[in-house]
Amino acid sequence: MNAEKKIRICHLYPDVLNLYGDRGNIICMKKRLVWRGIECEVTEAGIGDCPDLTQFDLFFIGGGQDFEQEVLLEDLKAGKGKEIRSAVEDGKTFLCICGGYQMMGHYYQTHDGVRCEFLGAIDLFTTGAEKRMIGNYAFTLTEDLGSSMVVGFENHSGQTWLGSGVSPLGTVLQGNGNNGVDRTEGVHYKNVFGTYSHGPVLPKNPEFCDRILLSALERRYGNAVLEPLDDSFERSARDSIQREMKIR
Repeated sequence: MNAEKKIRICHLYPDVLNLYGDRGNIICMKKRLVWRGIECEVTEAGIGDCPDLTQFDLFFIGGGQDFEQEVLLEDLKAGKGKEIRSAVEDGKTFLCICGGYQMMGHYYQTHDGVRCEFLGAIDLFTTGAEKRMIGNYAFTLTEDLGSSMVVGFENHSGQTWLGSGVSPLGTVLQGNGNNGVDRTEGVHYKNVFGTYSHGPVLPKNPEFCDRILLSALERRYGNAVLEPLDDSFERSARDSIQREMKIR
């Protein structure tokens, strides 16, 4: 039955937004689908490319530096931004990392007060801080997402604040997460998963990866089940970081 299923992934701006091996998340998602007999097609959409975004089931946006985010704004204003907002409200699945996560919000305001308007697809905004938040960190997914622990690497000076109608992705166990103040990490809105976690995050957090894939499969096919995989190697990688951080 799985052989008849297919997930179409759109990798947005792969040539610009790819800090700290974020592209590895695409590899991980594709592998975990193929291992289960589910076909996976990946299309890269860079600046100036105009694919029909309604044809995709899952979108991935990696992280980038501030000036790279600014470069993308004109391309988003030319049409992709409206299509992305429509896809979000239509329940399509998104995984957005760091700068890609920030861009889904209303704006980024630098520490010097310069404001950069973003997509406004999700009710959140980001403000620049003097101090960078950098290092390995860990958080627990919210109960409705399975409550598993996620480990990753954060490197950002932006402090993200969530608005109404959206939920955090999880609660920080160690590190900073969204802003280093309220212990929230990331955002979960409809089928959008936003996080500050580089690494890439998915290979060493298989439960999180499968939750994202399941949302795309359910959106496309209705009820869906992902057969268990042998995740001993992946969990070993996560456990190693957990021991290094001395998290119990």
